[in-house]
Amino acid sequence: MAVHVRLSRHGTRNRPFYHVVAADHRMRRDGRFIEKLGVYDPGQEPSLFDVKHDRLQFWYERGAHLSDTVAKLLKVKNVKLERKNTAKKA
Repeated sequence: MAVHVRLSRHGTRNRPFYHVVAADHRMRRDGRFIEKLGVYDPGQEPSLFDVKHDRLQFWYERGAHLSDTVAKLLKVKNVKLERKNTAKKA
C-alpha cells in the first residue's frame, strides 16, 4: 500500500480549509484516510498551518510520499524530514 501525505478539502464554497492526512494513494481526495496529521487554513491572516511533526516523521520514514502542496507548506515552515537509512551494513 502506497501512502501519500496530502490535503483533504473541507469547509464551504469559497471558504475552504484543509486537513493534512496520510491516505492510501488509491483513495479519493476527500475520502477515507489512515490518519489525520494536521490542519491548513489559508483563510486566516496569516495562514494557519499546524501539523504533528512526530506523526509526519513516522509516515515519512516508512516511505510515504508528500504531495507537492504539502511539501511547499513544510518548506515554508522549515520542517525537515529524514528517511531512515535502510542500507544494510556489510
